Amino acid sequence: MALCTFTDMMGRQVTINGTPKRIVSLVPSQTELLYDLGLRDEVVGITKFCVHPAEWFRSKRRVGGTKTVHIDVVKELAPDLILANKEENTKEDIEALAAFCPVWVSDIKSLAEACYMLLQVGKLVGRASEAEDLNLRVTKGFHQLHTQVLGFPPSTKKQVAYLIWRKPWMCAGGDTFISDMLTRLGWENVLANMPRYPSIELEQLRDMQPGRILLSSEPYPFKEQHIAEIKAVLPHAQVMLVDGEMFSWYGSRLLLAPAYFATLLNDAG
Repeated sequence: MALCTFTDMMGRQVTINGTPKRIVSLVPSQTELLYDLGLRDEVVGITKFCVHPAEWFRSKRRVGGTKTVHIDVVKELAPDLILANKEENTKEDIEALAAFCPVWVSDIKSLAEACYMLLQVGKLVGRASEAEDLNLRVTKGFHQLHTQVLGFPPSTKKQVAYLIWRKPWMCAGGDTFISDMLTRLGWENVLANMPRYPSIELEQLRDMQPGRILLSSEPYPFKEQHIAEIKAVLPHAQVMLVDGEMFSWYGSRLLLAPAYFATLLNDAG
């Protein structure tokens, strides 16, 4: 087989021996992408958070969590390619894995970077044409969403905060894929000037005067009872439970996101 060298999204050179036949995915959204690109037996290992597709979650070998990878289990699987992510996996794990297997690392903070990743992973695993088709469908879906967003009147509730954790309260800052998704809805992240995932007190959030607060289903599983807790401090804000996968999964779940966002826009009013 011919050696092929790719550049990952961290600028690292990754050389693989032909089309990989034994792949370990350490990124839930990219695990689902591999399935939707048509791979089956080629994927030999996933994390305990790779819940889609359900049949893989039930049957594939699990190699630990995204930040607690069992290096010995991965080594036992003898992969010829590992997919990792800068945010979801630790630098230490990536370096340990790269000592015995090519590791392609993604770094995604926008829809454009997600689409680039789709195409690159397609080339990596020998599914370039399938990835190109998927990318076209994702692009078309978000274009249609943009057209719908333009039809909505201006609203004071366009300023939003997106909460991902409780005790302490944590939000998505501006330097995140989630924040980019908020802009696709025509909304403005009130924490856009803060990096990554800052901790914040509800009183601080109240001073920012968001018209809408989104409570994500992951990583913290916000429920109905948390709405009242937040409304007690921010009584004038609209508080909504949202599907965190639609805002933070940057693989083939992007095919579903535009329709979900369109419904969310209508529900938000």
